[in-house]
Order: sequence, then C-alpha cells, then structure tokens
Amino acid sequence: MRFRVLGPLEVDAAGPGAQRVTPRAAKIRVVLATLLVRPNEIVSVGSLIDELWGEDPPRTATTTLQVYISQLRKLLHAADPEAGRECLVTRPPGYLMRLDPDRLDLTAFEDLHARGRAAMARQDAGAAADLQRRALALWRGPLLSDTPHGSLLDSTAIRLGELRTAALEQRIRADLQLGRHHELVGELRALAAELPMREEFHAHLMVALYRTGRQADALEAFARLRRTLVDELAIEPGPPLQQLHGRILDGDTALLRPSGAAPHRADPDRARSAAAAGGPGTAAPAAALAAAPAGPYAGPFAGPSAGPDPVLPTAVGPVGELPPPDPLFTGRDEELGALRTLLRDVPAGGCVALTGPAGVGKTALALAAAHHAGDLFPDGRVLLSLRDDTGAPLAPAAALTLLLLRCGVPGPLPDDLDGLRRTLDRLTPGRRMLIVLDDAADAEQARHLLPATPGSTALLTCRRTPALPVTRAHLLDVPAPAQARRLLLAASGRDGEDDGPEAASAAVVDACGRLPSAVRALAGRLAARPHWSVASLAARLAGEHDRLAELRSAQPGLDAALRAGYDEAGAPLKRAFRLLGLLPAGPFPTADAAALFGTPEPAAEALLESLVEARLLRAEPRGAYRLHVLWRLLAGELLTAEEPPAEAARAVARLADALAAEAREADGLPHAAEWFADRRTALASALGRAHAAGLWARTVRLADVLTAPLEAHAAWDDWERAHTLALDAAERSGDLGAQSRLLCSLGDLAWQRRRTDAARGLYRRALRAADGADARPERDRALTGLAELSLDASAVTEAARLIGQVLDAEPADPRDHYEALRVRALLALETQGPAAAEPHFERCLALAARLGDRRREAYALRWLRHVRGGLPLPDWTETRPGVWRLRTAA
Repeated sequence: MRFRVLGPLEVDAAGPGAQRVTPRAAKIRVVLATLLVRPNEIVSVGSLIDELWGEDPPRTATTTLQVYISQLRKLLHAADPEAGRECLVTRPPGYLMRLDPDRLDLTAFEDLHARGRAAMARQDAGAAADLQRRALALWRGPLLSDTPHGSLLDSTAIRLGELRTAALEQRIRADLQLGRHHELVGELRALAAELPMREEFHAHLMVALYRTGRQADALEAFARLRRTLVDELAIEPGPPLQQLHGRILDGDTALLRPSGAAPHRADPDRARSAAAAGGPGTAAPAAALAAAPAGPYAGPFAGPSAGPDPVLPTAVGPVGELPPPDPLFTGRDEELGALRTLLRDVPAGGCVALTGPAGVGKTALALAAAHHAGDLFPDGRVLLSLRDDTGAPLAPAAALTLLLLRCGVPGPLPDDLDGLRRTLDRLTPGRRMLIVLDDAADAEQARHLLPATPGSTALLTCRRTPALPVTRAHLLDVPAPAQARRLLLAASGRDGEDDGPEAASAAVVDACGRLPSAVRALAGRLAARPHWSVASLAARLAGEHDRLAELRSAQPGLDAALRAGYDEAGAPLKRAFRLLGLLPAGPFPTADAAALFGTPEPAAEALLESLVEARLLRAEPRGAYRLHVLWRLLAGELLTAEEPPAEAARAVARLADALAAEAREADGLPHAAEWFADRRTALASALGRAHAAGLWARTVRLADVLTAPLEAHAAWDDWERAHTLALDAAERSGDLGAQSRLLCSLGDLAWQRRRTDAARGLYRRALRAADGADARPERDRALTGLAELSLDASAVTEAARLIGQVLDAEPADPRDHYEALRVRALLALETQGPAAAEPHFERCLALAARLGDRRREAYALRWLRHVRGGLPLPDWTETRPGVWRLRTAA
C-alpha cells in the first residue's frame, strides 16, 4: 500500500496490479491527509478536530471523528488485508499512522532532499543534482490539491512549498557546478519570471547567461531584478547579488568554470568597454578574460573564494533551535542532574561526552538535558546529527557547514575546513551556547566542531569516550526496571490500563535487557496489535532461540545498532566477542574468558577491556564482566555463522577443563557451598556446550564434579539435566564405569523424589554396568542404593544382605565407605536399637572428619546425640544429610 500527498491525494492498494482506493468523502480525506503529513507521529484528537471543523466544531465532533477513523481503518484493511489495520493505531492523546518511509511520497521527498543537501555539503555535485531531481520528480502539483486544508495542512503546505523551492535551487546550483548552464537558461528565465523576488534564481540566471557568452544579458537580468525590487519594495538587491553583478561587469573568468583552476580577473575598464561595444548577447572578448586570479562560482551568493567571511547573526535572541522534546522520555532524573553538573563545570575548550552502547537512549537523554539547560546556555542550543541517512559519518567540513547553517549563519560559507572553523570561532565569543553533537564517530570528526570560547560547550553522544582535551564523560546504562516498565506502557498507550500483572511487563523489558530502543519497538508492536496483551508478548519473548527474530520484526534497525561496535572491531576482538557467546547469561570472571580465548589471564583481560570500550561488554564489580542479553544472543548467532566449528569446540574444551579443575580445587574448602552457588550456572552451561560439541569425556568429567554439590543444594532439575546428558555421553563413548556412576546418581535423585520403582531400575542398571566394567567403587554404590531402597520398604533382611556385600570388603573410597556405614547404622537402629547403631554412627563421624566433610560430620553428630540420649525413634527419620522420611513400621 502506497500513499501520495505531493499533489492530489492518492492511495494505492497493496499487491500486484494495485488499484487506486483513494477515499472519496472529503472529511475522510482530511483525516487521512492530516495523519499522512505527520507520519509516525501522534496527531492529537484536538488537532484532527481543528483540521476538520476549524473554530466551529459540532458537539458530536469526537464521536464523528471516531466514525471517520473507523471508516478509514476499513478502507486501509481493504487496501492491504495483511497489514492495513496495523497502519492506523490509537495512541493517546490521538492517533498515529505507522508507515515505512518508502510508502509515502512526502517522506521519500524529504529523504532525497536531505541526502542531496548532504551530497552538496561534501561537494559531490553529481549526486546532489541526481538526488534533488529525483526528489522534485515526486511532485505532481500543490500539496493535497484536492483536499480541504485547515490550519495544520496550510502550514504544512507552506513548509513543503519552501522545501520544494529549496530542492529546486539546490538542483540548479548542482547543475551549474556540473557545467550544464546551456540547458538551464530557459528554465531559469521562467523561474525568474515566476518568482521575481527570489534573488537566488536571478543569480543563477546571471551566471548561466554569462557562461554562455551573454555577458550583456546577464547584466540586463540584474537590472530587471533591481527595477522590480526598487519599484515594489523600495530596496536594492542584497550585497551578495551586487558582488556577483560586479564580478560579471569585471569579466571575472572564474565564473566561466564550474570548478575551475587558476581563474583570472580581466581588466575592469577593458571588460566594460568590450561589453558596451559588443552590445547585448555579445561574449566578452578573450583579451578581457586573461588577468589576475579570482574564485570560481560556488553558489547563488558566493563571491570569490578569497572574499569576505560570512555575515554572522547579530540578533539579540538565541542562535539555533532544538528539536521538540521527546514526548515519551521518562525518568533519568539522576542522569539529567549529572549531565547538568558536567555541562556547568566543563572548562573552555572542553566538552561533555555521553557514552554508552547503541540503543541505550543517549540521543533522547542529550536532547532532554539540552532542553533543561536553557538557563545555562541562554544564547542558543542546537542539535546536529553527525551521520548521514545511510549511517555513514559526515566529513568534518560537511558537519561544520551544517552546524553553521543550523546556527543561522547565512551563506555563502567558506568551502575549506579552516575557513569554516574560523566562522565558528567568530560565532561563539560573548555567547553562552550549547552544541549537541549526536552520534559522533570519533575524536577527529568531533574536534573541529567544539566551541573554544568560555561559556559555550558541546555535548557529544558516542559509543566510545573520545580522546579529546578536557573531556568530561558520563557512561549511560539501561534504565532501572521501573523506568523501563513505565516506558513500555506509556509508549504502547497502555499506561493506566489493566493489562496483566506487573510481572508480565517486567518479563518483556527483561527479555530485551531494558534497552530503551528495543523497549520502544516492542511498545510499538503492542500498540499496533491491541488484541495482544503484555503477557502474550512476554510469552513470545520467553525463548532465547526466537527472541532476536521477534525483536528484529519489531525494530528493523536492530541488527545495525547491535553490530555497530562489532563491525568496527579488528579480527582478534571479533573472535573474542563471538567466543563469549558460549557463556551463559550473567557475570563471568576473567578466568573463563581466558579459557575460551586460549590466552593467559592478562591478555584476556586486555581483550575484555577493549570490548568494554567498544560498548560490546559491560564491566561489573569485583573484576567480573557481563554481556547484555541482546549482545549475548548476537554473539551466539555470530559464533554459529562465522566461527569454524572446530575452533568453537576447542574453546568449549578449554573452558570445561578449567571449570572442572576449579571445581576439584573448591571441593572440601570452607566456602565450597558459596563457590558452587556462584558457579553453578557456568558449570551446567559448560556441560551442555561440551555435550553439544561431542566432547563426551569432558561432559562426564563435569557431571562428576557436579554430583555432590547438586545433591547438597537439592538442585533436582539441574541434577537431572546434567546427568542425563552425561549418561548419554558415557553411552556414546562406551565408558561402562561412567555409565554406572551416572546411573547411581540418577537413582539417588529418583529416590529423593520418592520415585522408588525408577530408582530401583536405575540402581540395577548401574550394577550391571559396574559388573561389566569390573568397577568395584561403582558396584558398591549401586548395592548401597539398592540396600537403602530395601530398608525404606522395611525389607530389612534384603537390606542386610545387600549392605553386607559392600562392607565385607571395606570400600576403597572413603565417601562410599561412609554411605555404606550410614545405611548399616540405620538398619541397626531399625532392627536392634540405638545401642547397636551407635558404633556405626561413630565410624561415620570419624570418616567424615577425615574427609573434612562438615555436612556429613554434622549428620553423624545429630544421630549420635539421639542414640546416646536413649530417645525413641522419631516418626520422621533423617535418612541422608538433609533428607527426611516418614518412618514406617516393620
């Protein structure tokens, strides 16, 4: 579906052979037109009512407007059944027309015109002429010529009419610089007649005539303009045009060459007499065109390149103008206060840099800070984007030219960087101005734009902290959870609505890491789909596998924003970023990164710090680091797409080995429980990665070191996942001993979950595997498990037979010996009483003390206090450390 407003209103349906479906009713055309001239902006109900009925709306205006909106939605749906209804959304306090820029001729025109201006600023006349010509070709007549205009459409028509004239002037200027003066004479004569007060077109006409050898006609064109201005306005042509007249009168040869080299100035007297002798239409003689140098023609008001500097604004009022505040900006009070302090205290020649990753809200915050700093900078505040429409950085000269124009400095401007800088230096003295430079690429681009005089300063937004003198930097992080939730609900138009519990909005903002640009994009998705709840959106984002795809559909520019720092990085840094995608969410130490990179820790730390500086990574307290959730997902995608699988597998192997070694060292230490709680996620993730990479032995090794802490922490789900994967790895590698250990561990888990039949089956499988491997320790564990199951079922004879097989030959592993003695003690307590159980618990205590296992030691002490006190058996029995069972009678 496409819309056209640059002429009569037209709406074309979507699909091949699209039909025109422009609404016929005038009022509906007014509503649609008003929304189209403000695309992707909220148009309030009041503005629409004013446009429809002016100062005399009917009493039912709001209801009638709702009827028009409903009819318009039906038309849009008929024109595009898939996405038509989603174009027009309700967004308090009005409505919003959601459109891709290429679907509307107005936005396409503005885009082409802006790109043409940028091309002209970087002195690419060919591109400028082409872009402005394409922009002008979109016009089919006056804006919305078949639609009634209210105040908003009238003001828009005036603005766009001026913009169309500016595009036409820019195109002609570019054509002149390309030497197309012959083709322009007729068009310029018509324009001079149509727009008799527009001096720039008369100037272009004078130059075109002069270049075609019609010096006298050029002078006559000036004379006609002068008569018109004097007769109608009682004023003379402006100084730039008078200077151009003088150059033509003097036969300035620089004007003959679009971008000429070594131009010459003719003798003034000889040029005048030659022109008089030849009469109108006679070319200046060649002798009159060979003398001293002068500058080429660079625009309608450009004098020789060595001419005077531009006249600077002298008005008392402030210079420049900020864009309006972001209506959805919320919170950030602490950051606004910090920026105000920095802006107030930065010394002359310095600047404030607002840094942070892409999408974190730097531009919105900088704009808000500028609006709040009016009292600090009463002489002007201006914002300039330092990138073009394609995202490429502006050259310093182009940026400086746009900045001076934005500050109200009239043309002509110097065409060299030094001259432009001198103009800026003449603008700021005695003024207190704030220049907001948005999205600076680097220090070299920004340093030419910084005011150097006291009282004025610049506020830069950039990803990296620039290496500029006297820079004060503020690193911006994502907003707090409550602020992110408020932004989601406000931007989706659902603040104040009962749209599910707070947990749902928290889940949505957490899924995108509270990145403001992503939160806004998701809010737009909610606004476009009123039948979705916040909870349903949270469900769509719950799985990591599809989350980026969902976010990309909500925010088309997401990839470019996330990849910006990555694409600018060198190969070692890119590799490091990709490999970090192997880590789970959350903070990680340098040691883990060093294992992944295959480097010593100091080298790994240097890479990590470079990633922090590139805003691809975040530094955390206590020397840890963290990948933002979206950059972690991106790293995982890039790992799959760009990293050789063998290299990724080697990185996983190094990480698994390092974590297994760390776990063995932590075992038995006083703070082993705290260590495991901190590293549990990393261990489980590494085990999963090792299994996925086919690293069977390492998968088993990690499961082995996880067995005891998973049981101690009753982490049943992690326990089952880890050991099921490890059992598969042991079966694939044919390791019967490992199979037996893992089956016993899964049997212990099933027993704790009271799944006794499953536990018995697992223990029996473990016993068979142990016998096949001739592995005594694994056989003892399986028998101990079966004995405990029998005791639990009050089959004391079978329990005694099974545990006797273990204790007849003392187990070699002290832990296995402890477990067998524990079962033997409980069996004695059940069948013979406390006195018979006491020596077995004493032996358990001694073994636990030898192992340094405080948990097992405490268990044995609790039972000894009980049996030595002659107390009866309780109804609830602590069968394992921290595991209680209801006692059943034999």
